[in-house]
Amino acid sequence: VQEVVAKAGLTMADVALIVPHQANVRIIETAAKRLKVPEEVFYLNVDRAGNTSAASIPIALCEAVEAGRLKPDDNVIFVGFGGGLTWGASLVKWDVTPPEVYIAERNWRDPRYVWARVKSRMRRFGRRLEGWLSGSPTPEARLRKTDKR
Repeated sequence: VQEVVAKAGLTMADVALIVPHQANVRIIETAAKRLKVPEEVFYLNVDRAGNTSAASIPIALCEAVEAGRLKPDDNVIFVGFGGGLTWGASLVKWDVTPPEVYIAERNWRDPRYVWARVKSRMRRFGRRLEGWLSGSPTPEARLRKTDKR
């Protein structure tokens, strides 16, 4: 983590939030002590979600956003680790600027979605009609009415 911060030309004081892999609380507490940062800088959800493996960082990030822990221009560190002493970390400047969607792109996309929906419904209707007209291939495959009790 310190290496990532140094390569970005920042200090640990510039980091607003660290979102680690949620393996267990003891590892994260130890990391906080070694980095000499308060545990509040780390976002933890392992007590609620457990170790969700590769999904732990994205899940924790979504929860941190929902909890209001990130603001525009905050520096966030994502750090993951695994077996064999493998690890990786990245520092991201949080930005919530929505991407631009050009009118031409939006107008081009909408008719395709509408057409896909129409085709899906036409195929579904065709399968129902075919089953109704031709009947079931075997008597055993026909649905039986169940007695209502």
